[in-house]
Amino acid sequence: MSRRPSNPARRYGDNGGGVGGGGGGGALFAFNSKSRSSPYLTITFLVVGALLVLGYIRRGSGGLGSSTYAVSRVEGDFSCTEEVQQAIPVLKKAYGDSMHKVLHVGPDTCSVVSKLLKEDETEALGVEPYDIEDAGPNCRALVQKGLVRVADVKFPLPYRPKSFSVVIVSDALDYLSPRYLNKTLPDLVRVSAGGLVIFTGSPGQHRAKASEVSKFGRAAKLRSSSWWVKFFLQTSLEENEAVMKKFEQAATKMSYTPSCQIFHIKPYN
Repeated sequence: MSRRPSNPARRYGDNGGGVGGGGGGGALFAFNSKSRSSPYLTITFLVVGALLVLGYIRRGSGGLGSSTYAVSRVEGDFSCTEEVQQAIPVLKKAYGDSMHKVLHVGPDTCSVVSKLLKEDETEALGVEPYDIEDAGPNCRALVQKGLVRVADVKFPLPYRPKSFSVVIVSDALDYLSPRYLNKTLPDLVRVSAGGLVIFTGSPGQHRAKASEVSKFGRAAKLRSSSWWVKFFLQTSLEENEAVMKKFEQAATKMSYTPSCQIFHIKPYN
């Protein structure tokens, strides 16, 4: 996926270069310079092996650790769906009790749903707009339980009006033309009782790689904040200024700096 005004991120080289480069090189030198293995060499192998096992387990569980975040940023594949997970505590401060039943719509929705389900007194469902053939066991389990479904967001969602307290959409809108946005955005607001939160990219940010265009159907269209504001007016959608202020205040207290554009839309009366 692609993604968003950016805040500084740790570089991948700062994360693992010292261990992989220095540790491996020292072990190899020790091995070549001595006929018998030293205790230090054995300890080095044990430590590196333990780190690899922990990393594998963490990745398989569907968690998004800081190393995954850093790699994504360096490769230019940072996603607003990842940003949603970081913003959950801030969103809970802004929306309060309205965060008890949440629908997330967007690529890799399984990761967001998994994160939300760990929150106290929070029910979460997800809509994945694209194929999940390569999904891991955690995501497949969510699909089997009915917590995540695959659906084309260009068509009405299979939910009744105001089915969810809050609806969050990330990344998916960047791949829709205005023709479909005219239908999709009002439908997302329709199923929300407390409001719609939009996480979207900013112009100039790196988006999907060429190999991903076939999956998303088109290259991402990163729109400016002024474009979105004008679009909201044209589609009779109103930004929620009160929630926006609460979100900004909470973000400041938590030292959270968004890397994506975030819009808060009022629900229909």
